[in-house]
Amino acid sequence: LPLSSPSQRKMRILVLLLFYHYATKNAKSYRTSNPNFILIMADDLGIGDLGCYGNKTLRTHNIDKLAKGGVTFTQHIAASPLCTPSRAAFLTGRYPVRSGMAALSNIGVFLFSASSGGLPTEEITFAKLLKQKGYSTALIGKWHLGLNCNSRDDFCHHPLNHGFDYFYGLTVTSLRDCKPGEGSVFVAGVRAYLATPLQLIGITLISLEVLHYIGFLRIPRGALRYFFLISTVLFGLLLIFFYTFRYLNCFLMRNQQIIQQPLSYKNLTQRLTEEAIQFIGRNADTPFLLFLSYLQVHTALYASKDFKGKSKHGLYGDAVEEMDWSVGKILDVLEKWNLNDKTLVYFTSDQGAHVEEVSSTGEVHGGYNGIYKGGKATNWEGGIRVPGLLRWPGMVQAGVHIDEPTSNMDIFPTVVKLAGIPLPKDRYFLCLYLVGEKHGKSESIWKAFFFTPNFDPEGSNGCYNSHVCYCYGRLVTHHNPPLLFDISRDPGEKNPLTPETEHHFYEILDIIQQAVNNHTKSLHIVSNQLSWGNILWKPWLQLCCSSIFLSCYCDHESEEKLSLPTA
Repeated sequence: LPLSSPSQRKMRILVLLLFYHYATKNAKSYRTSNPNFILIMADDLGIGDLGCYGNKTLRTHNIDKLAKGGVTFTQHIAASPLCTPSRAAFLTGRYPVRSGMAALSNIGVFLFSASSGGLPTEEITFAKLLKQKGYSTALIGKWHLGLNCNSRDDFCHHPLNHGFDYFYGLTVTSLRDCKPGEGSVFVAGVRAYLATPLQLIGITLISLEVLHYIGFLRIPRGALRYFFLISTVLFGLLLIFFYTFRYLNCFLMRNQQIIQQPLSYKNLTQRLTEEAIQFIGRNADTPFLLFLSYLQVHTALYASKDFKGKSKHGLYGDAVEEMDWSVGKILDVLEKWNLNDKTLVYFTSDQGAHVEEVSSTGEVHGGYNGIYKGGKATNWEGGIRVPGLLRWPGMVQAGVHIDEPTSNMDIFPTVVKLAGIPLPKDRYFLCLYLVGEKHGKSESIWKAFFFTPNFDPEGSNGCYNSHVCYCYGRLVTHHNPPLLFDISRDPGEKNPLTPETEHHFYEILDIIQQAVNNHTKSLHIVSNQLSWGNILWKPWLQLCCSSIFLSCYCDHESEEKLSLPTA
């Protein structure tokens, strides 16, 4: 929708909110002069996992404290229900399709460190703009937006090439395959795409051998041997893939150097926290931007000994509570350096909880999306409605709840505006909803689905048989007319509206369709970064901190020297 429309003007809420308390008599001018920014993003955290959003059993006291000291967005939306496109939109303030970061194939995220796709070099991130303004910038944690393009050391997609001065973390993501004993995320795919061909090959080989043995069909022995050899090689390559994945893809980097390969999960959240604390300390007297991108609570789950087994929700709850401890440490260091009044702190998740995550032992490893339907990889509310917390003492009024629809893409123009930088002409305040006219004391918020994923098993709340929902082909149901919901009255998306239940049914759909058409016309052709050619593993791009014949092993981390206090 155009920025000048009444509904889009409401999307200015974040910037307007930040200036809400600006004119108070206690406000000081220095508070808005090059403020610091700490942007915290969890991974796959459900909106129902936090006390400030209604959870009564997980202990998230520090995140709840952040909410009490600032603003809670109740209708905060991720740009995508998947990690890679969501994070691209967050950093650029643009829908991921505009930078080629929206998948047009089966796979919607990067799975290998040695693939050639990633956030295009020419993209403008808020880190790049703030760095040009003199800010110190750091990304600590998960990146998941690519690494190299044509050679193993061009680092074209690396965080340091997108405005960050300092990087400590993972370039891809934390997968089950990265942690021994946690199984593999690829098993469902192998079962779906390779199980049948492998069975057919086996049956064919046995049948041919039997027919040859009884003399019914004479087949040259050489042909059988070659067929068997090819089948064995293919099966062997599959085994090698599973064995080497952890060594080749799960590594920790500091800037452009691998410091731990494969990744060790021991005290990992504490190590990320210590890195963040040190960065803040180094820049206490200069403006800084810190993007703290937790690996939690994406599987593989992990927790340090101080938190493991302490929550009421197994390893998932332990991970959430350790992440909350980390947030508390970040707030403490701001207090220590007297930076509270100069620092905007923002907390969110890249998408909703992954409801299908169940461990090999049957333990639930996915989060809780509250009353909302679906989860990660779907555009039901459970997949895109995320926590949104904003604190800036003296500038943002404490204890406020904002019920207007907002997006975590709104952070880009907010940060850029507050840093005193002109907003690029192609960035707007965006919204995934159409805000309707007022009806009494409330407003209708319309949401339309042109297609929806088919949950499996039928009647469930996710795609458990495939581990995640896919949005293509026979795996989705197309709707004509689109499914229409009033999110303000039906946030659980249980009752689609009809011409009988909504007097303006067709009028609303016409407006939504016009918005879709306008959006489509505004798109420019860009390179698809998530094409098969860009996401597949390329040996010549593979990074190893030792010889590949030594299994790509190194550990330059000094865990023995870690002096961070425990819980």
